[in-house]
Amino acid sequence: MITPTLSDLRRYAISRSLFKPTTLPKAIAKLGFVQADPIRAPARAQDLTLRHRVSNYRAGDLERRYSKLPIEEDFFVNYGFVPREVHRLMHPRTARQVWSRARARQADAVLDFVRERGVVHPREVDAHFSHGKATSWSGRSRNASTQLLEGMHYRGLLRIARREGGIRLYAPREANVVAADPAATMDTLVDIIVNKYAPLPATTLAQLVVLLKYAVPHWLDARKSALARAKVRLPHATIDGRTWYWPAGENPRSRRHVVREEVRLLAPFDPVVWDRRRFESFWGWAYRFEAYTPAAKRVRGYYALPLMWRDDVIGWGNLSVVDGRLVPSLGFTNGRAPRDSAFRRQLDGEVARIEAFLGLAPR
Repeated sequence: MITPTLSDLRRYAISRSLFKPTTLPKAIAKLGFVQADPIRAPARAQDLTLRHRVSNYRAGDLERRYSKLPIEEDFFVNYGFVPREVHRLMHPRTARQVWSRARARQADAVLDFVRERGVVHPREVDAHFSHGKATSWSGRSRNASTQLLEGMHYRGLLRIARREGGIRLYAPREANVVAADPAATMDTLVDIIVNKYAPLPATTLAQLVVLLKYAVPHWLDARKSALARAKVRLPHATIDGRTWYWPAGENPRSRRHVVREEVRLLAPFDPVVWDRRRFESFWGWAYRFEAYTPAAKRVRGYYALPLMWRDDVIGWGNLSVVDGRLVPSLGFTNGRAPRDSAFRRQLDGEVARIEAFLGLAPR
């Protein structure tokens, strides 16, 4: 294969990730993992990601349809949603933090309680057991019952049945057997990573394999060899001193990787822009997620969405809803918007799509 150029990789990254919109189950299966985030500005990250890839998607569809879909909320390289077959690859999971005997007894009692009722709200567990308060990893005080339920979910004792008002409701999880071949399972998990985020710089591939500590903490020692095998089996090329990897059977130089003439506002965790190293290589400027940055230090805004025009990310947008109307505030890396009429038409089209996605009246 002729070595691709950076421009080839950029078009390839966009066209393969922003595939033709399909059904919600097919889109999640194709992505392999959808990262979740609780901030709603103006919608959650998972909804902002899926709206580009699911036909007629509306904000909240994932949560509304979750209980009928073959998916699970779980940790992968971050927290989010995975197809059920991916979920099974990561369980049974042994957490790195070992519970005390007292904590294990509490978990056994809660598990019996959940099995008896089928689906429970955290406040039901708290009311029944009165576990009191606990301190979270961030130092905040919270209900100990909620913390215990989250630990049981992570260990695969419980699953998320659905949400009510954003609150997780828990149900018993059916146990599955230990993977017969941990190395093969690790290779599959790495391939899911590569399929979602390709083409990946070598440093990003290594970072994501490290993050499998959340998915399979019981196989921490297997990550190094899994990464080594991936570097051997995956197609790759070195461009300007940086090695890039992509899935077997794909050609980054293929003519089918055509980027449509569209404007898109992408979620901060969209796979196209998730890797900040790749972002800077492709588009020549640094994008940062600033929601947790003190307001006085923000450069582009609380929840700035990368603004893509054709195959270039030319700026960012902050979206708010005021009196039932969408109010976009845009910024551009060169200080001004493109002057051609095609950009303006496509921007208007993207704003209209977002209004429909949010269920708002058009401007």
